[in-house]
Amino acid sequence: MSASTTVGAVRRSRGGSLLRRIVMVLGLPSVLIAAWWFLSADSESFFAPPLQTILEAFPSTWLEGRLVSDVLPSVVRLLVGYAAALVVGIGLGVAIGMSPRLRAFCEPPLEFFRAIPPPVLIPILMLFLGIFTTMKIVVIATGCLWPILLNTIEGVRAVDEVLRDTSAIYRLRRITVLRTLILRGASPQIMTGARQALSVGIILMVISEMFAANNGLGFTIVQFQRSFAIPEMWTGILLLGLVGVLLSIVFRAVERPVLAWYTGLRQSQRGGN
Repeated sequence: MSASTTVGAVRRSRGGSLLRRIVMVLGLPSVLIAAWWFLSADSESFFAPPLQTILEAFPSTWLEGRLVSDVLPSVVRLLVGYAAALVVGIGLGVAIGMSPRLRAFCEPPLEFFRAIPPPVLIPILMLFLGIFTTMKIVVIATGCLWPILLNTIEGVRAVDEVLRDTSAIYRLRRITVLRTLILRGASPQIMTGARQALSVGIILMVISEMFAANNGLGFTIVQFQRSFAIPEMWTGILLLGLVGVLLSIVFRAVERPVLAWYTGLRQSQRGGN
């Protein structure tokens, strides 16, 4: 087989793989949107307008100032609360996961607090922090903390004991062991907790703004509902879904290099089998 034939086959293979990936990503959303469009086309319901009406209301509702006044504050609060949960959750999770005594001491309180739904804390936090941005950030951080903390603890506990003993034999510095062994070994479960926490954070972002706020996505959606601006309310729900998709894409872009070693290991193991 000539070199040009081989190169052509590789390019066709790559093109086919890219096409399959695009179909896998966009196939089901396209089907759902098309079904919504045609099934709602003749709708005369006040509360379930046609998708065409909702899409026509989208630009005038969100692209004329509300992206800055409502969407941006919501996203900033989400990111600040999520970042705080990451720092606290990973820090405490590593400390608790590395110490059996500390883990046994903290397990009962952790099981108690993790069972409390974060939305229940909103009225209590409002009493102490008011209805301002701090309260919303604390609500988001509190809800995001538990998936990150618990997954970090389990990830640290699952690090290979042989590798720990080897690092002790070679007298590696603690910071080196923490960075290259503990955090890297626990990173798959940490990223799993971080992904779960991102979904929880989006939910709490909306709920905290529905209780008491003067801006934000949740606040605006409720205002549309109360004023019976139903197409505009549906545009807010669509925008919330788009924000979730965008944050998921950003998360995957960060996750890929962080877990590159783990992905390579899995692929090599499959190849070896």
